[in-house]
Amino acid sequence: MQYRNFGKLGLKVSALGFGCMRLPTLENPGQIDEAKATRMLRYAIDHGVNYIDTAWPYHQENSETIVGKALGQGYRERVFLATKSPVWRITKHAEYGEYLDKQLAKLKTDHLDFYLLHAMNAKRWENCRQTRVFDFLERAKAQGKIKHIGFSFHDQLSVFKEIADGYDWDFCQIQYNYMNEEYQAGRAGLHYAAAKGLAVVIMEPLLGGRLARADSGPFREIWAKAPREGSPAAWALRWLWHQPEVSLVLSGMSTMAQVEENVRLAGETDHTLSPSEMEMVQRAKEHFLAQTKVACTGCKYCADCPAGIRIDEIFDLYNSAYMYGEREEARRDYSSLAARERDFSRCQDCGLCEEVCPQNLPVRAHLGDFHREFGPKN
Repeated sequence: MQYRNFGKLGLKVSALGFGCMRLPTLENPGQIDEAKATRMLRYAIDHGVNYIDTAWPYHQENSETIVGKALGQGYRERVFLATKSPVWRITKHAEYGEYLDKQLAKLKTDHLDFYLLHAMNAKRWENCRQTRVFDFLERAKAQGKIKHIGFSFHDQLSVFKEIADGYDWDFCQIQYNYMNEEYQAGRAGLHYAAAKGLAVVIMEPLLGGRLARADSGPFREIWAKAPREGSPAAWALRWLWHQPEVSLVLSGMSTMAQVEENVRLAGETDHTLSPSEMEMVQRAKEHFLAQTKVACTGCKYCADCPAGIRIDEIFDLYNSAYMYGEREEARRDYSSLAARERDFSRCQDCGLCEEVCPQNLPVRAHLGDFHREFGPKN
């Protein structure tokens, strides 16, 4: 296992962290297969992984409990344990401490090595400030309940910078992969945080598993030209480890085979990619992008649609259906939008979306094409 500096803290963390959002399950997402999950977690720790990440809502609020059990028999003392405050649930200051104490109990520990404000965005950032979150964090740290303080993030780069500048954080966690270099915090956020001395934890390195499935005909031709062996997942992880600003890559592993492969990859002696290997990953990215159906940038200028149509969400479904082969998912999620009266059938043909679109897209035509392909069949 390779280890990396964790920002300004002087700690060494494994290049691979175990994310506990996608543990093996039985009949439903909340019913974790405890035996399999325990074997996977302990295998990872036995092979050098020393960072375990979970959160209150994972697996319908059961992940922390299973992780706490799995870290029994001396495993807790061998790892850095991270979980997150469910800040969207907080309406008053006292609730921060109440949730923390519940999480400590579920995890069967008296302290957390890393504690994050979960899934921060502009709205949650404002709520955290109004409910005096930093008073809580400083108090919990003084009490020894948490050691290091950070935040995970889902919003625009400008909001990321505001939050990063708003407190003396130890670390942050962002979504980042070779398809998301300019998404949310992105590469700019990675470099911004690293320059401030923050450790940067990477989540969604495989874009929810999409990049691991990049093994169809055209992709096989791309990977076949690589100077060394590697699955699509391997190249996505190597691309991240190539960047020195990346402190740790979290992987939400669901099978022992995934754990074994990722542990092996994290143990490679050299995580530097050659120029030709970087070009190969770029070709894979370009192939994904070539399948894009709508050149929507997600700016949300069209968010005020008078009919309430979720235009940017529909375009995201459209692109994912073609880029990542998620056609059934697109059909299912669009049906959900229709049930909430947010689909294209509500269009009033006012054209406001096209007036405000900075990309000058024929929005209504694209929506119509998607609706005909993925909407209800007559």
